[in-house]
Amino acid sequence: MTVTLNFHGAAGTVTGSCYRIVHPHGQFLVDCGMFQGNKTVRDLNYKPFPFEPAKIDYVLLTHAHIDHCGLLPRLVKLGYRNKMYMTEPTAGLLEFLLPDAAGIQESETERETKKRGRRGDAPAEPLYVMEDAEEALKHRATIGYGAWFEPGPGVRARYWNAGHILGSASIEVEVTNGDGQVVRLLFSGDIGPDEKVFYLEPDAPAGFDYILCESTYGGRERPEYTLAQRREGLKAEINAALARGGNLVIPTFAVERSQELLHDIGVLIKTGEIDPSLVFLDSPLASKVTGVYRKYGAMFEDVELGADELFNDQRFRIVEAVEESKAINSIRGGAIIMSASGMADAGRIKHHLRANLIRANATVLFVGYQAPGTLGQVIQSGAKEVRIHGHLVPVRAQIRTLVNYSAHADHSELMAWIKARLPAHGALFLTHGDDAERRALRESVLADYGLGGDQVILPMLDDAFELRAEGVKGVHVPEERRIDLSQVTSDWHNAYASFIIDLSHVLQQSSDERRLAIMAALKQELAEAEGMPPAAARVIPPGPSGEFRGDE
Repeated sequence: MTVTLNFHGAAGTVTGSCYRIVHPHGQFLVDCGMFQGNKTVRDLNYKPFPFEPAKIDYVLLTHAHIDHCGLLPRLVKLGYRNKMYMTEPTAGLLEFLLPDAAGIQESETERETKKRGRRGDAPAEPLYVMEDAEEALKHRATIGYGAWFEPGPGVRARYWNAGHILGSASIEVEVTNGDGQVVRLLFSGDIGPDEKVFYLEPDAPAGFDYILCESTYGGRERPEYTLAQRREGLKAEINAALARGGNLVIPTFAVERSQELLHDIGVLIKTGEIDPSLVFLDSPLASKVTGVYRKYGAMFEDVELGADELFNDQRFRIVEAVEESKAINSIRGGAIIMSASGMADAGRIKHHLRANLIRANATVLFVGYQAPGTLGQVIQSGAKEVRIHGHLVPVRAQIRTLVNYSAHADHSELMAWIKARLPAHGALFLTHGDDAERRALRESVLADYGLGGDQVILPMLDDAFELRAEGVKGVHVPEERRIDLSQVTSDWHNAYASFIIDLSHVLQQSSDERRLAIMAALKQELAEAEGMPPAAARVIPPGPSGEFRGDE
């Protein structure tokens, strides 16, 4: 029996990391993450797993980001009860991350159920609930960096620092096939950049049969910078935002990004280089995660301001209570507001965006990757109006992006990481990236590192590869994929929302006669699409007094 590698996530998308390895002695997962992006992509979270959760022997977890661990409670909900291996800091972060994710699922399900109730539809079902998250936490098992361990028969693994966030890891795995041959794999997890507050640079040995490497920023380079230069960039953005007279809103990932930003903002305040009236970290999860960072402070590098000194400044406010969060929206200017989620697709940030996007003197600063179809990506791409909580919100605020706070390696850093891990005798799989980014990284690898075209593979969702040490023995493509691949980057929901906004603008700016003509044309198109007789598509004009007449 061969070793089979299945790509159940982060294959053609950045999110939803989940790899399943089937071998003679069983099967296990590397990561079990949530899909993020447009509605069609997010719907993958609700579809059945392409395997039976109860039959998975164990999970190896790379790190505590929701797109790598966010479906662990759902795995548990559907019957999984075995161990989940991770570093100790990752286990500490999950203590808060998974219950927070469950709380978001419950609150958003409650909101959706209310909407459905008004239409007379059945209640919505949550992806998972708090009890599922609590059960998942019971199955954590912690592992140190660099030490081999045997999670199950025929498999041994060891974790290496990935330099991405606190506790993040690349995972080296050796799997024995039916012939007694050992297949060696390396799962990159998410690779951090060379310049980062807190962390050592990524590490792992060289020489594998198969390497799986993330490609989030394939083909994209950040300008070279030092940490001091990065802080200068942040200072410039903050001072420009405060000079406009409004608030600065920063959608931020609760794990790691918030802590780096707080650190640099604290240093800039201490040196007198910025002078905000208040700095809010509005996220119960982020405040708890900051406590974990305090606990593991000895692991950090390049720290110029300790947590205790940072939070002694009276302008810093960690907000947990809902009412206190709502009260922030009454502040008209001078404040820095950081809130999750980083892609603005869930959490309290949506309230802050709704309150500040309409203000021409406000600024929204993006500091991380925005998946296609998320609210953050729509705003970042220049939309003039967006829908938040069912309301159309005009975008009048300044929209800015600061790339140097990304927790991901850029193109050159990914290339350097791959070079240091080679050779890959069997294949290099490029994952965790949109197709354009994966193709760009593949082209560079082929040009620079001498691998054959059949050795650099871009797997798609639910593809399966039979692996031997010397190379791929067979490839299995699903008869029907769980998603139409053409809908990954931009789906019909995005197109519909954009169309409705554009239609609304056109109607508002048109005469009554023109409005009726537009609606008549649309009705005609609808009638033809549904096979209705043309007469049924007529728009009935108003009577002399403005009332609409019945069609006799």
